[in-house]
Amino acid sequence: MPRLAQVGRETPEQDIQQVFDAVFGEGVDPITQPGTATGTPGNWWTVFALVPECFRHAVAGFQFYRGKARKISAKLRELGQARAGYARGSLFVFSQHCKALRGAGFSEDQIAAIPGWASSDCFSPLERAVLAYTDDLVLSGGRVPDATFAALKAELSDEAILELTYITCTYEMHATMCRALRLEYDDVDERLVEVPLPDGPPRNIDFMRAVDRGTSD
Repeated sequence: MPRLAQVGRETPEQDIQQVFDAVFGEGVDPITQPGTATGTPGNWWTVFALVPECFRHAVAGFQFYRGKARKISAKLRELGQARAGYARGSLFVFSQHCKALRGAGFSEDQIAAIPGWASSDCFSPLERAVLAYTDDLVLSGGRVPDATFAALKAELSDEAILELTYITCTYEMHATMCRALRLEYDDVDERLVEVPLPDGPPRNIDFMRAVDRGTSD
């Protein structure tokens, strides 16, 4: 379950009701009947609806990146979004944008290669530059080598690079928030926990003693 409360059809906000109609089906209460057409629970929408202004701001962001005035192509935009989801470790963002990559014309081999793109020959030089730039944004906190930026500048306008940067960073934020709030497919338990000893309850044990003893003999 998400870590925050959810808002369903009880919201008085008509614009949010209209979005619910589009996402869940007309009149469907997303709390009692969760589920979207893509198979997600849909609790991203119901949690964001806690703060209508936040909901509207996020929805406006979706409208921005899909707007007809965008200079960055849908193909490169989705490549950055999918890689941002993977790099930040959000199953929800990565999975959803794998579907969008398919719609944008990427092959199954290319989609499968995104986790290990650096050792793959599936991508064009520009696509590799977008993937490298995304990693610099997400994994290196914006420390972008001049060579990577030059590769983008060689083929993209300044406007397109700004759009790519803004959209990719927005999806890093969404990926981070989904993990923090345990939304959608990111509602998972922490996997880095202590593994219990095989022969009884927890107890003090010096697990390197045998190694020390072996190396001192």
